[in-house]
Amino acid sequence: MGNNNNNVNLPPGFRFYPTDEELVLHFLHRKASLLPCHPDVIPDLHLSPYDPWELHGAALAEGKQWYYYSRKTQNRVTENGYWKPTGMEEAVVTSSSNKRVGMKKYLVFHVGEAPAAGIKTNWIMHEYSLSDSDSSTKPSKTKSHQKTDYSKWVICRVYELNEDDDDGTELSSLDEVFLSMDDLDEISLPN
Repeated sequence: MGNNNNNVNLPPGFRFYPTDEELVLHFLHRKASLLPCHPDVIPDLHLSPYDPWELHGAALAEGKQWYYYSRKTQNRVTENGYWKPTGMEEAVVTSSSNKRVGMKKYLVFHVGEAPAAGIKTNWIMHEYSLSDSDSSTKPSKTKSHQKTDYSKWVICRVYELNEDDDDGTELSSLDEVFLSMDDLDEISLPN
């Protein structure tokens, strides 16, 4: 994929608004299994060089959301800040059988150096990963020196939360809980 994915070649009237289930099953699972994905519209990005406001032109933009594949990593540091996990995760399940097919992790972008000096922003990331049972791929017997572990891919949906914007997007129950908290660092839990 090229770097300019703003003009996805879809027929007039079609938009890219996948559900969590569709992101995991129709995009991430196919990528991890080395199967072709049609339409092939989501680019691969290494997260480190991109602050969230720099995704325009690099990631697939649809409305006020950006989508891209990235490698699963613990280090989510960019030039100007870092993505901090909120500690909340929820299962992505199929609508037909309620079978768990993936996980959705919530992260917030902080400007500054991790972890003490960072200032929380309104940039939110949903990071989707496959369930452990679905993430295994068949090892390749040819060209093993070039073998890539595609089971470590994630798909990311990034957006900036603006309280005055109402784009009709429904929030999950965890989104609502997350938004009701000012700062998770200020919460003290009993031992």
